[in-house]
Formats: sequence, structure tokens, C-alpha cells
Amino acid sequence: MGLFGTFGFKEAGLYDEYEKLNPDITIKETVIERNENYYPQLLNHLTSDSGLADVQAIEVANIAEIVDTQADKFMDLSEVKGVSEEDYLPWKWQMGSTSDGKLVGLDSDIGPMAVCYRKDHFEAAGLPTERDEVSKLWEGDWQKYLDVGRDFQKKAPDGVAWADAAGGVYNAAVSSNETRYYDEDGEVIYNESPGVQESWEIASTAAEEKLTGNLQQFTKGWDQAMSNGDFATVSCPPWMLGYIADKGGEKAMGKWDVAQAPVPGNWGGSFFGVPEAAENKEEAAEFVAWLFAPEQQAKLFAERGSFPSTPSAYEMDSVKSATNEYFGDAPIGEIFATAAEGTPVQIIGPKDQVIAENIANGLRLVEQGKEDADGAWDSTADAVDNALDR
Repeated sequence: MGLFGTFGFKEAGLYDEYEKLNPDITIKETVIERNENYYPQLLNHLTSDSGLADVQAIEVANIAEIVDTQADKFMDLSEVKGVSEEDYLPWKWQMGSTSDGKLVGLDSDIGPMAVCYRKDHFEAAGLPTERDEVSKLWEGDWQKYLDVGRDFQKKAPDGVAWADAAGGVYNAAVSSNETRYYDEDGEVIYNESPGVQESWEIASTAAEEKLTGNLQQFTKGWDQAMSNGDFATVSCPPWMLGYIADKGGEKAMGKWDVAQAPVPGNWGGSFFGVPEAAENKEEAAEFVAWLFAPEQQAKLFAERGSFPSTPSAYEMDSVKSATNEYFGDAPIGEIFATAAEGTPVQIIGPKDQVIAENIANGLRLVEQGKEDADGAWDSTADAVDNALDR
């Protein structure tokens, strides 16, 4: 398994379960923490047809490029026994498929958005701590989330920021928009996109007003700040729950909770492909079909919080009634199902990842005080345009 980040398959016991069902199979992981480092390596390995894992993860922001330019490098998973299009959300299945119907990547999860928050920090700042009351504080508008953050900072514990990172705030806000970087015709429109402009304004304002912790997500510094409790909120799709629990450890158990996001959105959701050059591709394809069947997706959600991309799983008790002990027994099945119902179907383009990375870099300039929001946007637009011209 070639992975980026924390998927939780091993921790949820799914590898052990499959190995018991198939004693001749051994499953191993190679994990690169950040997709920004993982994905270029994957492209290099695909180009050379060497160094590939039997199964390769593909981040949702990269799936369009993989389908458009690398489809011939992957098996057609729609032909694998046990894989049925009817089991999956139509829009996610379509993302992983070519125009002639080849399934390059089988989808593993979706990322309906919530906000995870530290109850102890909210209490110290005089804010409500019950999740329903917290959700109402910013319901319907990311600008309200900033307003609550301003109130928080007036009485915040020493050294605690309202949000972790401007990039995280931006990702959450922009993910509530159907149209972001590309239009329906596949044209790049990030510079004129209302969703991008509004999300940039929210995130850059948070950075300029020092509401963020001046952190870069998925780095050692961010991990340490999460462990230390140095920020009060983090934009929180389901897959983030396992990450917070891993980095926060036992000392933060019960201090976190989960509230609805201001506006429903989708951040994340991955795909898994089996390269034609994989050493054990037939066995790998059978494993992928089993791992992302509704039953296993429901188990993974119950254990790690990854929200299923298989609608039949939503009616399983392990999803519908799921709670998370680490987050104060938050009813995460109910919370994320509600968010999923309101999430728009997003238009994904081949260079979404490139554009998003450069926007995150631009926001870092604002957080670090190197440029104001307008200057940083100009620098960002230049960087994006140069990257797209390569």
C-alpha cells in the first residue's frame, strides 16, 4: 500500500481481518506524510513504470489529472469481482472513471465538513461548549466563524489561537462551493471565481488579524501544536478525526468535540488505483474491492471517522448511530450525514492541487507578515499562472 497521511486501515484492524481471510496475503504500508511530497513521486514512478506499490492512493484533487493523463497505467477496477457501480455515489464513481468507462481509481470516502473545537478553550474564553450551541454561533456564514474567533481571542488562554492555519480556514470555506478553480467546460477560472475570492478574503482576514496559529497543516510544527492544544478550532472533515486523536493523544481525550460547519462542504476523499506495473496486481485488485466495499467502509468510519462513499453504508447501525469517544461521544454519524446531505457536487480539474497549493503558500505570506492580502493575492496569481504554463 502506497499511502499519504493517515488513513487508519491498519489501526482499524482491516489488514489483520483480510490477512486472516486470506492467509497467503501480507499487507504492508509505505506512508509519506504529505500529499504534496507523495504525489510527485507517484507521477515519477508511473512515468518509469518502476517503484510502484501494488495499491496507490490518489488524493481527490489529483484524480482528474490521473484519469486524464495516466489512465493507461492503471487496471480497470470496474471489471474486478465484487466491484459494483451501484454501490457508490455516482459523482464519486464518475470522478475516478474515464469518458469510456474505465475505472482508474475506486473511491474510499468523502469529506463532509465539520469544525472540531476544544471545549476547554471555549469555556476559558466564555463561549458555549455544547455542540448544538456552538454550531448555532456561526450557522450559515463563514464570516460568523471569524466573528466568534474575534470574541474568543479577547479572553483566550495564553498562547492559544482561534484556528490552526489560514490554509485550513480557506480549504473549509472554498470547499462549500460547487465551482472553484474550473468551470463546467474545463476552463481555469480561479481568478474570477466568487467562491475562491470570498474564501481568500475570509482566510486572509483571519491571518491578518492574528486569529490563526501561523501554522502549516500536516507538518511537524502543526502536529506539535495540536498535541499542545495551541489552537481552539480546526476545519474537520471525517478523516481529520483520526489525525487529531493520533496527534492529541490520551491527554486531549474528551477535550475535543465536533460541531457543524458554518456551510456544508466537502474537503477530501481519496481514490485507490492498482498500477498495471504492480508486482501483485491481481491480488491487489481483489483486496481493493474488499477494502472499499460498503461493509468495510462502515467499519472504517466507526473506528476512524472516514465517511463512506457507499450510500448503503449510511443505513448500517455502525454509521447511523456512530459516536466517537475521543470527541466526547459526539454523534459523528449524524453530524457528517447531515453535512453530506448539504454538500455541493464539486467541479474538479486536473490542476486543482497545484492551484490550491499556491493559494495556501500565498496565505502563508499573509500569516508571516511578509505581504498584505492584496499583495499576496497578486503573488499567488503569478505563481499559479506560471505553474499552469509549465
